[in-house]
Amino acid sequence: MDPSQPPKDPTSRPTYTPSQLHDYLTSIQLSAQVPSQSSLSLEYLTTLQRHHLATYPFENLSIHYSPTHSVSLDLDVLYDKFVRKRRGGYCMEQNAFFGTVLRSLGYEVTNVGGRICDAVNGGPGIRYGSWSHMINLVTISSDKYMVDVGFGGDGATAPILLENGTVNPRISPSEMRLVKSALPEHTDRAQEVWIYQVCSSSGTAWSPIYSFTETEFFPQDYEMMNYWTSTSRQSFFTYAILLAMMLMDSDGRMVGSVTMMNGEAKRRIWGQVTEARTCRSEKDRLEVLKEWFAIVLTEEEQRAIKGTVTELKG
Repeated sequence: MDPSQPPKDPTSRPTYTPSQLHDYLTSIQLSAQVPSQSSLSLEYLTTLQRHHLATYPFENLSIHYSPTHSVSLDLDVLYDKFVRKRRGGYCMEQNAFFGTVLRSLGYEVTNVGGRICDAVNGGPGIRYGSWSHMINLVTISSDKYMVDVGFGGDGATAPILLENGTVNPRISPSEMRLVKSALPEHTDRAQEVWIYQVCSSSGTAWSPIYSFTETEFFPQDYEMMNYWTSTSRQSFFTYAILLAMMLMDSDGRMVGSVTMMNGEAKRRIWGQVTEARTCRSEKDRLEVLKEWFAIVLTEEEQRAIKGTVTELKG
């Protein structure tokens, strides 16, 4: 399924087969029975999103630990990476794959683009970068929801209705919301976009994470975005290794996360750090990848990081 050559008829966008959906649902520990159209509710969508987040980590390892140091958005490649290899991916991989799963199940899905707030990566002030993020919008009974499984530690943990200012629970005590506003860079202040924000607990300051539009983006748009994000030395992803996976309890509640940035790994439960590990060598990092994220890299993948800026040489 070549993502750069989408069919002219949007209703003919690529989908996964019932057998592939069966294996995906099994992989995220849900009933393998593909649901009927009448079962495609907001509740089921929420369950899908949470189980996906707790199974497949946000990660950019392919940029650093693959012989090609590249990221593919081919839907067959993504299916193989997620379901068969039990890996994760970064935003465009995650949301291209999950969006196709939702479309295959029968949900009405629109793919849109987003801009990351510079403050997320330690930048000064409130400034938004170029188009570098992918989000899915899902329409249920005329209501439109933001569904994002590809942002990592600060990402949404459930669908969010496109409604200005409504506060939604996240991983307690944190909260999330969408606000509609012009960005600081807009010269035309009438050009409002949606801004996804989080706060650490009720009553604390809201932090902008990213903005997005309701304008549909095409697969060929993401090919351009993916190329820059995965290759440009101005892109944060090319000189940092990032992983994040949500933790879910037996009742289906999101209770925390495990994250890694370069060699620093942390486990958080209810907003508090409960465990931290510092990786000083590649051996250390490979152990954390296996123990915390269930990722086991091949010997060829392990060799690919040698001599790069992200290699741990301790």
